[in-house]
Amino acid sequence: MTTRILSTYVLLASAAVAAGPVEIPLWPNGAPGSEGMTGRKEVVEQPTPEQNFIKVSNIHNPSITVFLPPAEKATGAALVIAPGGAHRFLAFDHEGTNVARWLNTIGVAGFVLKYRLQREPESPYKVEVHALADAQRAIRLVRSRAAEWHVNPTKVGIIGFSAGGELAAMAATRFDAGKPSAADPVERMSSRPDFQALIYPGKGAEGMTITKETPPAFMLCADNDRNPATAIAALYGEFKQAGVPVELHIYNSGGHGFGIRPGDRPSPVMNTWYLRLADWMTDRGLLPK
Repeated sequence: MTTRILSTYVLLASAAVAAGPVEIPLWPNGAPGSEGMTGRKEVVEQPTPEQNFIKVSNIHNPSITVFLPPAEKATGAALVIAPGGAHRFLAFDHEGTNVARWLNTIGVAGFVLKYRLQREPESPYKVEVHALADAQRAIRLVRSRAAEWHVNPTKVGIIGFSAGGELAAMAATRFDAGKPSAADPVERMSSRPDFQALIYPGKGAEGMTITKETPPAFMLCADNDRNPATAIAALYGEFKQAGVPVELHIYNSGGHGFGIRPGDRPSPVMNTWYLRLADWMTDRGLLPK
């Protein structure tokens, strides 16, 4: 194991101790569109030899799990994290909680999103309706509690992996300024992310409409992950045409679904991609130099 990777995971462990995660429902009285479903129990499957990650499904009460850096390290930057899973489940650790813990080591607050899943058997949900509403609500909720969580409300972004990358791209292109007259103070907040990171996003991300109002983007995948590589290559030109700042990384190899996992991995992308994200955030002024 390299010294850099070892140091990273020592920091991950210390960050986890410093700020225990708390799960917060996005809607305290239940999510719109999930009426009559909230009594159904969420399913959490622990890793097995065949499935080496935590798998979460049957989500009817969407939430964020809050990971805050130590107060003395907090930079004010925050990311809502959308794990992937083909809209059938959420890969909750290597594309969620591990990412949040690493973000804490660089002073960034992480909020792991549990969103509703369209492609589960007998699901009543749609990505562009219910999952999108969950992502938008998460961004609003973080802004509404920014002072409490030591977050700068102008530095709230979204990062998504695979299907979660598709959702992140959707949230970054379909947003509103909030409703000032809303009785719910959360709904008064803007749902526009200040920046976005799309990590091997689902093919659906290619169909998003990029305008000059779209937030700056960081995009990354491996070349041998064919569909995401095609999607972000197409998106890059659209960002450039719209005049939106964008950074693109396509590694030679690495496949799909690498996320952040303990220990050395067989491809450089798995050990270094998140360092490129930190570099970009620093270059964008989201992190101190």
